[in-house]
Amino acid sequence: MQFSINKQPEVIKHIIEDDGTFPNSPLFILIYKNALQLPGEHAAKIVEDVFKKNNWTNAWKNGIYDYHHYHSITHEVLGVYEGSTEVELGGAKGIVQLVEKGDIIIIPAGVAHRNVTPGSPFKCVGAYPDGMDYDIKKGEPGERPEADDNIKKVPLPEKDPVYGSDGPLILNWAIR
Repeated sequence: MQFSINKQPEVIKHIIEDDGTFPNSPLFILIYKNALQLPGEHAAKIVEDVFKKNNWTNAWKNGIYDYHHYHSITHEVLGVYEGSTEVELGGAKGIVQLVEKGDIIIIPAGVAHRNVTPGSPFKCVGAYPDGMDYDIKKGEPGERPEADDNIKKVPLPEKDPVYGSDGPLILNWAIR
């Protein structure tokens, strides 16, 4: 299984504020473009192993839901291992970002996300720091203020899911 980690990926950063429906986050959404050079075979396992090495576990393999949702009890990492798609981050007033094989998306707790082009040939591995469990919130009435309280309690990860102790996540999330 030949693969490599790009030591200096392009890092795209966005902060999306609370829009009244979705809490979003004061932490950067981080997108590492072309972070992993993946082979055609066993790519999902490689992504999962990279995350596991950095203690981002409780992994799953699939796509991204085509409806806005967020997690109030954990941060999430998505590693694209097949195809490409557009992901909307932050709700309808947020941003749309193209993600492709080898890209990594780190989504802070509270940030809404959805797959804009669900019919595209796209697959990713998702995982959570310290194997945290996750919930699914949809921006429905009654979710807040409990979701807001949950988000405030989510600890910062100890490691970047790809680069470990010195990764862009650690550098960009150092100050909350």
